[in-house]
Amino acid sequence: MHYSKRFIAFGGIVAIAFLIKYNIPGAEYEQIGSFRGASLEAETWNPLIASSVNDNLLSVIIDNKQYTNEKYKFYMDDNLDIMMPVSILRDALNCSAHIYDGDRLVVEKHSSDISFSLDQETATVNGDIEKITSPFTMIDNEYYVSLNDLSQYMDYTYSWNMQENEAQAADNSDASIVPTSYDLRTKNRTSEVRNQGSYGTCWSFAALGALESSLLPEESEQYSVDHMTLCNGFNMTQNDGGEYTMGMAYLAAWKGPVYEKDDPYGDNQTNEDLTAVKHVQEMQIIESKDYEKIKEAVFKYGGVQTSIYNALRSSQSSSPYYNKSTDAYCYIGTEKPNHDVVIVGWDDSYSKDNFNTDLEGDGAFICQNSWGDNFGENGFFYISYYDTNIGTHNVVYTDIENTDNYDHIYQSDLCGWVGQLGYNKDSIYGANVFTAEGNETLKAASFYATGKDSQYELYVVRQFEDETSLEKMIPVASGKLGNAGYYTVDFNQGIEVDAGERYAVVLYIITPGSVHPMAIEYAADEATENVDLDDGESYISANGSKWVSVDTVEKSNLCIKAFSDNR
Repeated sequence: MHYSKRFIAFGGIVAIAFLIKYNIPGAEYEQIGSFRGASLEAETWNPLIASSVNDNLLSVIIDNKQYTNEKYKFYMDDNLDIMMPVSILRDALNCSAHIYDGDRLVVEKHSSDISFSLDQETATVNGDIEKITSPFTMIDNEYYVSLNDLSQYMDYTYSWNMQENEAQAADNSDASIVPTSYDLRTKNRTSEVRNQGSYGTCWSFAALGALESSLLPEESEQYSVDHMTLCNGFNMTQNDGGEYTMGMAYLAAWKGPVYEKDDPYGDNQTNEDLTAVKHVQEMQIIESKDYEKIKEAVFKYGGVQTSIYNALRSSQSSSPYYNKSTDAYCYIGTEKPNHDVVIVGWDDSYSKDNFNTDLEGDGAFICQNSWGDNFGENGFFYISYYDTNIGTHNVVYTDIENTDNYDHIYQSDLCGWVGQLGYNKDSIYGANVFTAEGNETLKAASFYATGKDSQYELYVVRQFEDETSLEKMIPVASGKLGNAGYYTVDFNQGIEVDAGERYAVVLYIITPGSVHPMAIEYAADEATENVDLDDGESYISANGSKWVSVDTVEKSNLCIKAFSDNR
C-alpha cells in the first residue's frame, strides 16, 4: 500500500496516540515525552494525526463488508474516532437509524436504543445518560456519528489497524435485530390515516402510505392517490381495484409520486402534466410469510404494504373474523386477498384471546387501514400471525431519492413487471436498446429480480447497430440481491455516449428455482391490453452469444431501464 511522506512522518505519533486512546498495557501516560524536541499536546497533535489518516485511503470494515473514503464520506476526527455518515448506518450496521427534528439521531438494534443530540458530549442509552467520545455532528449538510461510540453501546467489537489505515467493527450478537414488539406509531413513522371511500383504491393508499412511512420522520409528505390510480398506464378505473405491481410500475417509471395537494383525491379528475417529486429507485418484495424479514423491513425502512382477505365491507360493518372490541382480525380459509393494508408494527405477545377465532398461539401485526380514523384503533387494527393471507405479498420502499439524482431515464416498460420470460432454466441474458438524447454519461441501470437470491451482471454496448454488436459488452456492475423486487444499480464506471448514439444495456440474471427469470411488459389481460409494445427494442439470449429479438418469442418489452447524466 502506498503512503504519503506526511503519513510516514506521523506514523510514530499515530502509534503513541493509539496506545493512549485504547489504553494498551505498557503505555504509561507519564512516560510520553517530547517529539523531536516539541511538547505536543493532544489538541495539537490529534488534528495532525487525523489529517494524515484522512489524506490516505481510509477503510472501514463492518460485518465483513468494506467501505472506503473514496466512495463514502467518513473520516477520522480530532478525537481520533472514525465518524460515519448517518446515511449509510441503516444498511452498514443493519439497524434502524433516523433523524428527529433535524438535531437528534435515534439508533435501534437488538435491545439497544441510543439517542444522540447534535453537538452534545452525552447520549441516552436505553434511558441512561452516557458519556461519549465524539459528539454527533453535521458537516456540509451531512450528519456524522462516532463508530466507536456506536460499537460500545450496540455490542460491537471495534478495532483500529494503523498500518492498514483501517477500522473494523463486528456485531457480537447472534440475536434477532428486532425486539419482540415494535410500533411505528410511537416513533412518528406512520403516515396520516386516510379514507378511500367507495373506490377500489386500497392498493394505492397502501403503496403511498408505506412510501410516506419510509420517509418519516425526516420528511413528512402526502402523495396523490388520484394520480397513481388515474395516470398509471393501466386500463383500469378507480372502481376496478388494482395490486402492488401496478404501484411499483408507476413509481419505477418516474410517473409519480406527486403531491396530494396538486391532485386531490375523490374528484374524478387528474393532471397528467404533473411530474414526480421523488424518484423511487428500489422496492423490495419480501418472501411470503417470512415474518422475521417483514419485521426487519418495518424496523429499518418503514411500513410494509401487504394484502389480506377482507370480509368487512366498511368501517361500520361486522364480520365473524373481526372483534370490534379489541380491533383484532383473523381470517383462516381459502379466499384470496382482496384488500391492501400497511404493516406498521407487531406484538409477539398479543393474546390469541383477542380474536374471535380459536388460534394456536399469540402474536399479531399492527396494520394501518384506509377507512378513516373511525375504523379500529384510530384507523389501525391487529391481524393475527395465523391469518391465512397476511404477509403473503409484501412490498417495502427502500430507496426514495430526490429528483436530481439522474438527468435522464431511458425506458420502454411503463407498465413494469407484467409477466416473465425465460429458457426453462434459471438464467437469461436480456438487452434493451436506447438512443441517447444528448452527450451523456450512463451512470446506472434498473431491473426486476423476480425471485430471491438473484445474481446479476450488467453490461453496456456502445454504438449499437444490430444484435452482432452485443459481442462488445463492457462490464459495469455485478452483485447479488437478497429479495425479489425492483433495483437500481450504479455502474462502477461511467460510460460516455454521444447525442443520437444507439446503445444497449445488457442484463445477465440468475434466479435460483426459476424457469422464467426475466421480467417483461406485455399485453396480458384487460388491464394491460393498451400497453405500448412498439416503444422498445429488446433482445434475449440463453448463453450471451446467440441473440434474438424478444418479439420472436413474445411480443413484449424487457424491464430494463438506464439512467444518465448530462456531459
